[in-house]
Amino acid sequence: MKEEVVLNEPKQADGADGEAPPQQSFTGACCHGGAKMAVLAYSLGKREINQHFTIKNAKLISLVIVILLFVFHTASRHYGGGDSCEWLLSKGRYLGENVWQPYGCMMHKYKSTDAKICLAKKRVAFVGDSRIRQLFYSFIKVIDPERKEDGVKHGDNSFEDKTSSVNVDFLWCPEANNSMKERLIAWTHEASAKPDVLVIGAATWSIKFHSGSSEALQQYKVNLTTMATYLERLAEHREVYWVLQDPVNEEVLSDNRKMITNKQLELYNEAAIDVLNARSQVKLFAASRQAALETISQSEDGLHLPESTMNVGAMVLMNSVCNKLLRPIDGSCCQSLPPPNLLQKLSACFFLCSILALVVMHILGSNHQRRPVPLDVESLEEKKPATAAAPLGPKAPIQAICRMGVIMGYFYLCDRADVFMKEQKFYSHSTFFIPLIYIFVLGVFYNETSKETKLLNREQTDEWKGWMQLVILIYHISGASAFIPVYMHVRVLVAAYLFQTGYGHFSFFWLKGDFGLYRVCQVLFRLNFLVLVLCVVMDRPYQFYYFVPLVTFWFVVIYSTLAMWPQILQKKANNSGMWHFGILAKLLGLMLFICFFAFSQGIFEGVFSLWPISKLFELNGSIHEWWFRWKLDRFAVIHGMLFAFIYLVLQKRQVLSEGKGEALFPAKFSNLLLFLSVVFFITYSIWASSCNTKTECNEMHPYISVVQILAFILIRNIPGYARSIYSSFFAWFGKISLELFICQYHIWLAADTKGILVLIPGNPSLNIMVSTFIFVCVAHEISIITNDLAQVVIPKDSVALLKRLGAIGLCSLVVLVLASTSQPPP
Repeated sequence: MKEEVVLNEPKQADGADGEAPPQQSFTGACCHGGAKMAVLAYSLGKREINQHFTIKNAKLISLVIVILLFVFHTASRHYGGGDSCEWLLSKGRYLGENVWQPYGCMMHKYKSTDAKICLAKKRVAFVGDSRIRQLFYSFIKVIDPERKEDGVKHGDNSFEDKTSSVNVDFLWCPEANNSMKERLIAWTHEASAKPDVLVIGAATWSIKFHSGSSEALQQYKVNLTTMATYLERLAEHREVYWVLQDPVNEEVLSDNRKMITNKQLELYNEAAIDVLNARSQVKLFAASRQAALETISQSEDGLHLPESTMNVGAMVLMNSVCNKLLRPIDGSCCQSLPPPNLLQKLSACFFLCSILALVVMHILGSNHQRRPVPLDVESLEEKKPATAAAPLGPKAPIQAICRMGVIMGYFYLCDRADVFMKEQKFYSHSTFFIPLIYIFVLGVFYNETSKETKLLNREQTDEWKGWMQLVILIYHISGASAFIPVYMHVRVLVAAYLFQTGYGHFSFFWLKGDFGLYRVCQVLFRLNFLVLVLCVVMDRPYQFYYFVPLVTFWFVVIYSTLAMWPQILQKKANNSGMWHFGILAKLLGLMLFICFFAFSQGIFEGVFSLWPISKLFELNGSIHEWWFRWKLDRFAVIHGMLFAFIYLVLQKRQVLSEGKGEALFPAKFSNLLLFLSVVFFITYSIWASSCNTKTECNEMHPYISVVQILAFILIRNIPGYARSIYSSFFAWFGKISLELFICQYHIWLAADTKGILVLIPGNPSLNIMVSTFIFVCVAHEISIITNDLAQVVIPKDSVALLKRLGAIGLCSLVVLVLASTSQPPP
């Protein structure tokens, strides 16, 4: 996806003096002609794609898709039922390895601690036959994983956890008859100890005792109709679930169970649905039945389900009971979203007022001026246009704010409203590596000749950021963090981003010496604008978007290190080589500063827990996450700064050969260095693949991640032909890598990246394609909006800039006060 692509067609080989090459054989001529045709077809293919599929057209298409999807989901929820509890209990599919995915919502995996908190001082009753007893044991194993199935086979069983006062009882009642009805009647009496949760169901014994007769089915329906009144009374203030019958494996049933057929079970299920469906308070539990359709073949006796399937049923039941109470982030089933807080309402009013102002300005005929030259986020280098751009008019920033308001509305609908669905992730090697192959094929297809051939030139660093960001996105959506080798390589990619931060900012300050306030504010604005807006609109702390606080912190550290007296620049160092030792002394001081904090966790926590700094670095009331992220890549930035220093000194002394097609060093040294780089690169990958635990790997990561980063840089830059080309596909994504990273939280992933946004239900592959297309278009548009607003919010005039900073500081203080007052009491 590109706005404009420069196509560079390879030149055909000519003679040294420009004459035509010597005659070739017929076969060689044919091959040569075939090569020309292939090159021509390749270039025409790219030209055709880029001519019709521009970013402007893509954004229009994505807007239309969003509107249609919004209408579709709103209508389906209104007319087809949008209760995620009903989805949880009745619909779903296996993702693999006994992982159950409810339709359209996420299921939290409850552990003992969570279960005890949810069920504290509650009574849970399971009433029914041996299959209900299976569900009973699976349920109590969530509370106490060490519990054994050692109870009475055809009798009542009970379980009590004294630490949380949880009581779970199984009452043996294999038929829906008067015995079951009398239990329900007893519970409806005022003086009785009623269960807070009732799970009930039966049918197989009725089929077995009466040989599947139609009279037995009619009696079952009559009995259930009688009991429905009492079930409804209990359901008025308690959770009541009627368990529909799971299928059987007829081929392995014993002779005395052969009459229990799936056809008979379906008749009994239909009877239960007819009687209880009208009872809105009684919930029909069908999820384990759906799961059993895929696993019943694993049943040993054909009647009782495998333990893994019953665990699915128990976890579904736990989510239905507990999600509304504990409100887990990754459990969207049976959980209503909280209403917007004060800050969210104020932000909505602000965007609506901006739209109204734009309409008024349009009516009054205010003209929109040409957009100014956009600056790169990292280097702030201007991309020179053919003609100078006029300054922004008054209408342009209002338009940018309105576009941002529309986009924030989409963010809110995706992740803070019950419009679109969410589903959990499931990792498999194919979900990670197949998309990886796709994007690298596209990256190779869109290759261009680089305009410059210096080491780590702008096109190459954009390419680097682009493919790294795409790998990280695939890593996140596939849940590949569960696979340690992939996890460790992605950790290197994050370190490489910080390495580039150190490299880029050091290079800028060393070469240009611009330590002005305007430069600092421009960088801080571009890094933080989107995140700060999302913090308000999406009600999330700043540290939630951990990478932005990380690069912001390190930019401030780099600036402070280089700006403090004495300021050492390349011009000054050229006059006296002693200044090189001065910059090395500064880097050594920075290294000691990092080591001091890394080995003094108490001091680190004390510094970053001070108000108002704590508001930037706390997550869920703790700075543990900030400590973990900071410590994990603490040396990456200084590695980038040191590399930049060494490279720029070597470049100034003309040690490097950076001409087109030239190897970076003399031939023998280049070959040796290239060989060692490949060896070190592979060695690191082998080490990362052999780690036993993430904790063990993370301890070593800060010290050795630079090995693979440097190895990659040398492999990519030593050969002259490698520096002469780059992937315009990856470079395009590299220019919006920051926006891609931030936007993924809410409009591509869901539930704080623990789930996946579902725009197209029932078709995971199509859903990924559609949501990704919209996601990329939105990220690109936000990049443009940020560039537009940066020119307005951060003026070049120092006096005006100081006034703006004062106003921003005052607004920030107001937001902090409102945020603290709008938070619910503990």
